[in-house]
Amino acid sequence: MKQFIIIGHKAVTAPFSLNDLPGAAGRMDILCRCVNATLFLSHDLRRDVRVYLVLKGEPDPPKLIRFDGNEVRYLSPDERSAASLIKKALEKSAQEFWTESMPGVSIRKGDFGDLLSELNKKIIYLREDGEDIRGKRFEEPLFVLGDHLGLTDEEEKLIEGYEYEVVSVGPLSLHADHCIVLVHNEMDRQEKEKEV
Repeated sequence: MKQFIIIGHKAVTAPFSLNDLPGAAGRMDILCRCVNATLFLSHDLRRDVRVYLVLKGEPDPPKLIRFDGNEVRYLSPDERSAASLIKKALEKSAQEFWTESMPGVSIRKGDFGDLLSELNKKIIYLREDGEDIRGKRFEEPLFVLGDHLGLTDEEEKLIEGYEYEVVSVGPLSLHADHCIVLVHNEMDRQEKEKEV
């Protein structure tokens, strides 16, 4: 299982309009693109992937949303489709435990630290100044990425409380969803090599 955590510092924590994902929804467009980059292949879904969204915007932060590639339904490869599933999750009353809103999509109260504690595993933190990902091998990886704001000092300190590694996908600053595609590509190549 490959797992990804994307932190949305402005992403709203109540149902939102699908017509203004970058504005009123608090850059929900970034999270939607990350969901799609994490889960989609050309004509299929990556079944061995789970993606967690940390929503830290108003009016009721923080909340966690989980997409499970093995179970998710009704997801198409466009931002609006992912946004619709996030909105449906936010219509549920978030509890201290995971509650399914649609097949493969769940919500719970909690912040980044709560999620790291629940998953309790080595973290691969994607950051521009990290070690080159080329040639690195990961078993059951947990990748962490920030939105357009990156991670705060407090969030980085939470990561430092676990075994972690800082890696980079290349020499230039890229969008989070592009980083996810490059990470998948690197792991796909390694898996193909194992088969030969």
